[in-house]
Amino acid sequence: MRKTARRRVEVNLEELDQIIDHGMRAPLSESDGQKIKAALHAMADRLTPKRSTEKTSVVLATGASKPAGPAEGEGSSPAGHRRNGAPAFAGATRVTIPHATLQSGDTCPECGEGKVYRQKEPATLIHFVGQAPLKATIFERERLRCNACGQIFTAAEPDTAGPGSDKYDATAVAMIALLKYGTGVPFKRLERLEGQLAIPLPAATQWDLMAAAAKLLRPVLQELIRQAAQGRVLHNDDTSMRILHLAREPGDQRTGIFTSGIVSLVGHLEDSAVFYRTKTCR
Repeated sequence: MRKTARRRVEVNLEELDQIIDHGMRAPLSESDGQKIKAALHAMADRLTPKRSTEKTSVVLATGASKPAGPAEGEGSSPAGHRRNGAPAFAGATRVTIPHATLQSGDTCPECGEGKVYRQKEPATLIHFVGQAPLKATIFERERLRCNACGQIFTAAEPDTAGPGSDKYDATAVAMIALLKYGTGVPFKRLERLEGQLAIPLPAATQWDLMAAAAKLLRPVLQELIRQAAQGRVLHNDDTSMRILHLAREPGDQRTGIFTSGIVSLVGHLEDSAVFYRTKTCR
């Protein structure tokens, strides 16, 4: 086996620090980039064990032991299987945590020679908490009363209470709509879930909120109907569902619900499609 002599590279740490400091403010020049690349390669060459000309598979097959791990078929899973990295959680709340003792540009406390610099990618930790689909907050505003004139002074409403101090925020109305019409959670089921979490939310209140929100969206529905009427192709589908028990008016002989879905293709087939859905009881 022929040994390859390692190349000696002189590394000037002060010069590299100046290059990095300059690179944080402006793009690196080609010469500066080559210097950093040479230093990194020299460091990697020093840290990497001596390479063998034999293939790793041959070495492992002739006696080198494999690292201990779960046997095949016993709990092993492909890399990333059933795992989501931090970028996948676009809707998560992000909290930036600065280092307790170090800042970018400080002297390294380990070697005392180099400087530490902020990395582009932070170390991430994902933490899940459970809460009700609709969360309620009680703002207890302090009140002060004059013992002479009886005048009462009340603390101002916080900005987090929402515009006009509405009891139900627009996000709460949107969440009810998503649960009911997006994922099929009935009002009664949501009422029971919220009640189990000590947050009363009657089904009748949910209906009133949806009825009020529907008035704001009616112009959008009318526009969808207008565009659907211009479509070249219309598709419809009726899906029936039998009702086992439902309170009805006396004499009502209806036994099921038909859900009609209408899809209208507007313009070219690769263009957008207008969807119009309605529910009718029969």
